[in-house]
This record gives sequence, structure tokens and C-alpha cells, in this order.
Amino acid sequence: MLALMMVGCSSKDQAANTSSPAPAATANDKLTPVKVVLDWMPNTNHTGLYVAKDLGFYKEQGLDVEIIQPGANGADTMVASGEAAFGVSYQENVTHARTQDVPLVSIAAIIQHNTSGFASAADKNITRPKDFEGKTYVGFGGPAEQAVIDSLMQQDNADASKVKIINGGDVDFFTAMHKDVDLAWIFYGWTGVEAELRGEKLNVVYLKDYTDKLDYYTPILVTNEQMIGSQPEIVKAFMKATAQGYQYAIDKPEEAAQILVKLVPDLDDKLVVASQKWLASKYKDDAERWGIQKESVWQNYADWMLEHKLLDKKLDVKTAFTNEFIPE
Repeated sequence: MLALMMVGCSSKDQAANTSSPAPAATANDKLTPVKVVLDWMPNTNHTGLYVAKDLGFYKEQGLDVEIIQPGANGADTMVASGEAAFGVSYQENVTHARTQDVPLVSIAAIIQHNTSGFASAADKNITRPKDFEGKTYVGFGGPAEQAVIDSLMQQDNADASKVKIINGGDVDFFTAMHKDVDLAWIFYGWTGVEAELRGEKLNVVYLKDYTDKLDYYTPILVTNEQMIGSQPEIVKAFMKATAQGYQYAIDKPEEAAQILVKLVPDLDDKLVVASQKWLASKYKDDAERWGIQKESVWQNYADWMLEHKLLDKKLDVKTAFTNEFIPE
């Protein structure tokens, strides 16, 4: 976040690294280069991006899109500074950034509802927050982890001080579960599906099942204020093609999975196909259109973060996101 703060002011004065495209490309058109930076290693959260690239949706919009992995400073800093035009992030990150005057803006919810939760081996019988008492949780050292555990356990009249929290960094979930660890925070669409394929039964306590304030958008697509202000046609073209990519993944999950595996051959094809089938109905879910974001979701989570002293000041949620570029 310190790195984001450093680029917050300077990025407002920077020109982005692309120029406005023609409305649609022909064989003789020069495509506009655009970088999209992922939040992590490629997975099914990103399938729509790879589909749009492979099936030529970006080219139809005059864009030559390069999908890259984050550098040392992370995806948010790269987007805020203009090093990449677009990126994959999380509502938590953008909320932090906006309260520190970093000009990130969310332009789409990749998944409509929070699919994350606290997972445990089924034989441990941890089925509700009350059952966290006396258990060991392995986390990744994020500031929100303790607050989330506290919130869920308060909803179940449980004592969060009875949970032992250890920092495991990037420890593998399955390795941790076979040691002296009881709980970990996972996205079911990847790790939970992998557990199914392994034949390992899990119990998952989903955040959204206990409070609406934790049903936030994760992941999201972001850009910066400079792109929106000076090159809205690029944002519009990018979002039109990206929405096509995710709609394809919704309609044809197996075909979309094969595209992802083709472009990222190191991935486990069985896991990708199974994960894609599970996520297909989650991208849009109950929203009118893929990518739509609600002000109430942004407000609820910002209020929750402020209540738990994860923010220094209130967020003006209207500046944090826009539905302007979601195609009709």
C-alpha cells in the first residue's frame, strides 16, 4: 500500500501507455497495445480474459491485449501508475487505495458474490463459526483476517480469542490440512474444487452466509482515473470484448476451460475444467448483466472495514467503481 501511495498523485499526471483505438479493427488496422496484469497465477477467475484474447474479441475492438503476471510491486501499483492499463484486483484493495488518494477504479465485478470461506477437513466437524473455538487457523498475514474471523464468530456468539492464528504465507492448503492446522481461507472455485477431485471432503463456512457486509466483490477488474478520463474509448472497447469473453465462459464452460489450458499449458486440465463448470453460474449469478456492481456492496464493505479500523477514513464509494463501461 505504501507503493500505491507513492504513485497516487503522480499517476494522475501521467499519460497512459496506450492511444485510442478505432471502433473496430479490419485486416489493415493497426491494433492498439494494451497490458492487463493479473492478481496471481492464471486460473479460472481470469478465463474471460484469455477467451477474449484467443477468440479475437479484443482484435475486433482494435486492441492487441497482452496478459501479464504482476511484478514485484503488484498489480494495483502497476495499474495505478499506468504501467498496465487494466488489472485484476479485489474490493478490499481498491477501498484501501481510494482512502489513500490512489486513483484505482473498479470497472467490473468478475464474480458477483463472494465465493470464499474458511475451509477445514470434514472429519474435524467445523461447520459454523462457533466451532472455530480452540482451533488453529493458518493465514497469509493479511490485516483483514483477524477482523473477518472476529466478525463471523460474533455473529455466532463465539469467542474469537480462542482461535490460534499462525502466518503460513503461501503455504499449500492441502499440506497445511495434513499438519497441525484446522482452518484456512480459500476460494471454493479453485481450492474447493481441487479438494473434490482429490477425494478430500471439506466443510466450508462462507463469509457471505453470516453477514451481507462480507459479501463483497472479489475479484474485480480495475483501471485508473487517467484511462477513464483521457481514453474512455479504450476502456469501452476493452470491456466490450472482456464481457464477451466471460459470457462465453458462462455459456460454454468446457470450451472456455480448454482455451485457458491451451494458453496456459502448465495448468491441470482436469482442475480447470471442473473449476470452470463450478464458476460458470457464479460469474453473473443474480445480476442483470455480467460485471455489474452495486453501490450498496461497496458501502457495506467500506463501513465494515472502518468499523474494524482497517481504514483511516470513510470511503466515497461513488469514486471507487463505475458501471459506465459494462456493455448493454
